[in-house]
Amino acid sequence: MAALSIVFETPDNAKGPCPSKARPIDLVHLAKQTMGDKTLEIEVLQMFARQARACLQDIASGETSRAGAAAHRLKGAASSVGAFRVSETAEAIEENGTDAGTMAALGAAVIDAENFILKLCRG
Repeated sequence: MAALSIVFETPDNAKGPCPSKARPIDLVHLAKQTMGDKTLEIEVLQMFARQARACLQDIASGETSRAGAAAHRLKGAASSVGAFRVSETAEAIEENGTDAGTMAALGAAVIDAENFILKLCRG
């Protein structure tokens, strides 16, 4: 009877780190969003990469309202595809403005995501 109860207990690692979240794109999250359709995943990621570049230009424009709106769009788009580092950094810009350090961090996160997407598209 004890073995039966062990089978149905919550695993010890249930709240532990999720390795897919350490990547520039969380592929587990993306697969859930696209219901596992690999063609759709690539299409969505390519659209995200284009949108991220456009948002970066708007954020760098120097216009506070335009930058805030672009950061908000980028945060939502990044969350949808599983680019959580991009999303978190865009949120910081949305809430605190565009200081040089946060802008650099956002640029680096977007480049990491773009490179990851390019590798997926080639493979």
